[in-house]
Amino acid sequence: MLTPAGRQECQHLINRIRCRNKFGMTFLLQLKILLYLFPISMKKYSILLLLFFFSCSNQSKQSAVPIPADTLHVQSKNKWVERSYLIGKQFYKVYTPGWEGANGAIGDAYLFRTTNDSSILQRYLYQYDLKQMNNGTWVDDRAWICLAELYWWEFSGRKNMQWIEDAKIRYLEARKEGRLSSHEGFWSWYNYPPDANVNEQIITNSNMNQLVAVACKLFEATGDRRFLEDALKVWNGDGNIPGIEKTFYRGNGMWQGKGGLAAFGKQLPWESASYLSVLAALYHATNDAKYKTIAVASAKHILNTKTKWIDSTDCYQIHMDGNGAFVHFLLDAYEIAPNELSEIPGIVETMLEHVWTNNHGKATVILHRELDHSIRNGWNPNGGEDGYGVDEIGTVHAQSQALRAFGVFAYFKNKSEPRRR
Repeated sequence: MLTPAGRQECQHLINRIRCRNKFGMTFLLQLKILLYLFPISMKKYSILLLLFFFSCSNQSKQSAVPIPADTLHVQSKNKWVERSYLIGKQFYKVYTPGWEGANGAIGDAYLFRTTNDSSILQRYLYQYDLKQMNNGTWVDDRAWICLAELYWWEFSGRKNMQWIEDAKIRYLEARKEGRLSSHEGFWSWYNYPPDANVNEQIITNSNMNQLVAVACKLFEATGDRRFLEDALKVWNGDGNIPGIEKTFYRGNGMWQGKGGLAAFGKQLPWESASYLSVLAALYHATNDAKYKTIAVASAKHILNTKTKWIDSTDCYQIHMDGNGAFVHFLLDAYEIAPNELSEIPGIVETMLEHVWTNNHGKATVILHRELDHSIRNGWNPNGGEDGYGVDEIGTVHAQSQALRAFGVFAYFKNKSEPRRR
């Protein structure tokens, strides 16, 4: 048997071995057993170690065992990046390939834009292939999916044209089905075609009209003016039939539409914030200052504490869910008017800090379940919001909205910080 000193030297050598293949630990264990159980000279043992090193080296070069994407993590000094990763872990556990999954995919697109973490990109190319997402029933389902594809195309270098082609198919199918309609006296996108035989209300709201933003982005990606013409018709009308602006916008940032429950008929679920991303997309596509002007006025109106839409201290939405969309709408407006809306990043950061800390420990409902970093769908610390599943915590609906909010904000926060050498 080896002497104690010999064993100590062998153990030291073993601990220095770094064999990066899936069988490495088995080899180490077998080697330890051999050393302890069999009488072997140090000279022979040295030869064995050399053979072992050679085996490990060859296997580490030749094996191509993929590392699961969720084990990779780009470290960042930006706490919002870190928090987005933590929220993402729960999102991946509950992911479904529909509109809810698409909202999380949008948040991840911005996280990728911030970190350049290739494991996130690989996830949506393969594991959660965006092209395999289900269109669902209402037309806004495919709007969120198209937007996820368009953001991923843009942020991944505008090379993955399969996402553009898929978004085009989804958009054109919705149009062919007759979901873009003027049957109520104004141009708008509807959840179903107006003549559909369904046991539901046939409605329009700002969610359906996110397809205007899709059309603008498809125009920018393809140069096909049909998409821009659609977007402008829905917003401005066709000369005879009005569009969104004349139907709902009252000037000075104020909007008015049919009321009702947010998920079942209310035409402006987020009041004057509802069309901020659409306005930003129109501005990018046309460079027409009118869209920027309306966006600035609308954002200022919703953020005015006198409007009583957000809390005057912690800036959370008092009445509504869909916080990922709400945060994204605000930051889209900020992106086209950073000087006029310079307060928005601070407001969003206050809101997200409120969620992460459970209203600084004062919330009467759980906003952030720290065990698994599940986030509640509604962010009012006392509950009671309007919306869809506002009390859900850590479900795909709630977690996708959280990932969208935190992921989008992480990008803007990172962009605003001075670069470190």
